[in-house]
Amino acid sequence: VYDYVPIFMERSELEKSVFYQDKGRELVSPGKIYYKDPYIYINERYKGVHIIDNSNPEKPVNEGFIVVPGCIDMAVKGIILYVDNSIDLVAFDLNTKEVTERIKNVFPEPVPPHNLYYYINRPDGFILVGWKRTR
Repeated sequence: VYDYVPIFMERSELEKSVFYQDKGRELVSPGKIYYKDPYIYINERYKGVHIIDNSNPEKPVNEGFIVVPGCIDMAVKGIILYVDNSIDLVAFDLNTKEVTERIKNVFPEPVPPHNLYYYINRPDGFILVGWKRTR
């Protein structure tokens, strides 16, 4: 049996939380994968999106990481990455590496790991962005 605790973020903090890092991260808890030639986008559950340059499939390059707290799903259309930032839908321009739009309160909160039921005593003004394993 695992124990998890919820991770919360203030609304104002959530709205500033999506940004690009030009240094790749190690894949720890990968989720969905999206391919748009020559890039592979891999979701890091509740953390963000890895950007892998697959121009040379024999030597893929972990090019960068888009920090997106509460991220579970994504899609790409043209140069825009659409991603869930917990309960918000965010449009992220892959060329300028900036958020171009945010639509608030589109999604339900992230579900607990293993679909377990948890009672959450939520502080006012805070949004659930993920779960941290304590043991």
